[in-house]
Amino acid sequence: TDTELLEEQFHDLHRQQFGFADEDCEIIIESLRVTVSVQHDHHHAEAAQQVCINEEQKSVQFYSGGLLHDALILSRDTLAQGARITGPAIITEKTATLVIEAGWQAIVETDLSLTLTRIETRKKLQSTAGIEEPHPVKLEIFNRRFMSIAEQMGFALARTSHSVNIKERLDFSCALFDPTGNLIANAPHVPVHLGSMSDSVRAVIAKHGDDIRAGDAYVLNNPYQGGTHLPDITAVTPVFDDQDECLLFFVASRGHHADIGGISPGSMPSGSHRIDEEGILFDNLRLVRNCVLDEQTLRNTLTSGDWPARKPQQNIADLQAQLAANTQGARELHVLIDEFGEATVLAYMQHVQDNAEQAVRAAIDTLSDGSHSCQMDNGAEIRVDIRIDRKQRAATIDFSGTSGQSDSNFNAPASICRAAVLYVFRCMVDKDIPLNEGCMRPLKLNIPARSMISPEYPAAVVAGNVETSQVIVDCLFGALGVMAASQGTMNNLTFGDGQYQYYETLGGGYGAGRDNTGASAVQCHMTNSRLTDPEILEQRFPVRLEYFRIRKHSGGSGQHTGGNGLERCLRFLKPMQVSILSNRRETRPFGLFGGDDGQAGENWYIEPEGKQHQLTASATIEMPDEGRFLIKTPGGGGFGRQR
Repeated sequence: TDTELLEEQFHDLHRQQFGFADEDCEIIIESLRVTVSVQHDHHHAEAAQQVCINEEQKSVQFYSGGLLHDALILSRDTLAQGARITGPAIITEKTATLVIEAGWQAIVETDLSLTLTRIETRKKLQSTAGIEEPHPVKLEIFNRRFMSIAEQMGFALARTSHSVNIKERLDFSCALFDPTGNLIANAPHVPVHLGSMSDSVRAVIAKHGDDIRAGDAYVLNNPYQGGTHLPDITAVTPVFDDQDECLLFFVASRGHHADIGGISPGSMPSGSHRIDEEGILFDNLRLVRNCVLDEQTLRNTLTSGDWPARKPQQNIADLQAQLAANTQGARELHVLIDEFGEATVLAYMQHVQDNAEQAVRAAIDTLSDGSHSCQMDNGAEIRVDIRIDRKQRAATIDFSGTSGQSDSNFNAPASICRAAVLYVFRCMVDKDIPLNEGCMRPLKLNIPARSMISPEYPAAVVAGNVETSQVIVDCLFGALGVMAASQGTMNNLTFGDGQYQYYETLGGGYGAGRDNTGASAVQCHMTNSRLTDPEILEQRFPVRLEYFRIRKHSGGSGQHTGGNGLERCLRFLKPMQVSILSNRRETRPFGLFGGDDGQAGENWYIEPEGKQHQLTASATIEMPDEGRFLIKTPGGGGFGRQR
């Protein structure tokens, strides 16, 4: 019946857009649009007297697809209705020139317009000559195309997601990986996600191996398998060839979910001691098989345990958006293969990584040995020693001496430490290249087992991703002697109840460098998310933004001054639980080479009557109606002695 055909078409389109279809769900017709068009019969008496193209014509050679072609030159005025011009050919007219490539054909319609149609598949036209060595122009093209695909994934995710955290704050990352899980390219999203996602992809490969099929998708947030912390859920989708036989790529998207359960709304508890107190753990779940979403298993997982997710339907909606982003990435990769050929795309998949490797080796040539240590507010210490091997053009980064696994939640999985190293050495490259696995090849890491940067289950980790990662980056830049400390925290604020859950990170001061002052009131290093617009924040949540301003004179002075932090005050219009997870409230962002330290941050609870209480770096309070929460974020350290 027509209804059955309509349902079938809907499910087909749903698979194309989202990568899965649930044929058991009822289809709701929300709106209906009817378009009527009338085609007029145009008669052109003069067309019959036009010159046919089989007369003697001029020809010229032009370069296309890596080859020279002999092409006819035709005048648009001489083309008759119904004429077919097969490329290569050039059609000229007074105001334009139309080039018809090999494998294409132009048809002159009844109204003398031209319709171009592909008559040969691209694969027949593609050349694999010389792909063993990268061509500089093609290398740049593929750098951009791979990055663009990851960006398109991000646009799709923001467009189809539900939560404020992903749709408005853009707290997500998308990337492409080769069949072994190596990062190929990313969009400019969140560095702490991007540098650790390859470990998540490898975890999928290790667990599912030969059972990975076209039409599958997997989700995981396991911090001990490439995850960061539990709110960051990664969706991984394999990309096969047209015959669904050969695995070519993986695409993955990671989004920070507004709530994934745990002991506090927003799943960013200030006082967790075990991973189960922080939310639901997805241990490499196959979510989609043969393009069919296993929603029931997903829902059962989200609602399990002592502290289940508070809004499972929102989690499901955002995960469906992540699957849609992955489907967009897979589709764009197939477009790229159609354009250049599978062999060429796979060759340049490796070439872009090789290019990144050489770029990092060139950066290492300019660096010197160094070491540094950073104290955190909770008494833990990050230590790093960097040794440069001039002969091998490589570096060893040794974190021996770093504090052991902690009973607090400031433990950072080893993948986060790896992400921080990748980010820092990518920053040292003075070329516009994608962040990818090639950057890691010249780097050898020594991360002590059972340390706070390589914890074991069931260690709590929620602050390691957002706080410890920032200190690792500051420590690395300090050891290299190139930048003073930035704010060294993400100033994580969460609030909520059974109905509302919200999370945001706040910017602060950037550390000054050898040739630059630090930027003020910006997201630093491992975070790159936005703040929700005040209008949307106040519309969606019962809060009022009292003020939001730069914290003047909070950056450290020096030859180059550190950036200033910011001040942000929220008034709550109903009782809620509020948590702050931060660092550098006791310690201060260090200056370098005689530059002064930046100011430490401050957290304040202000009662409705106006009485103020200064809070510790990590705290949870029961906020009353009309209570206020004020955060003053740290400034960046200064660089060099002030003259």
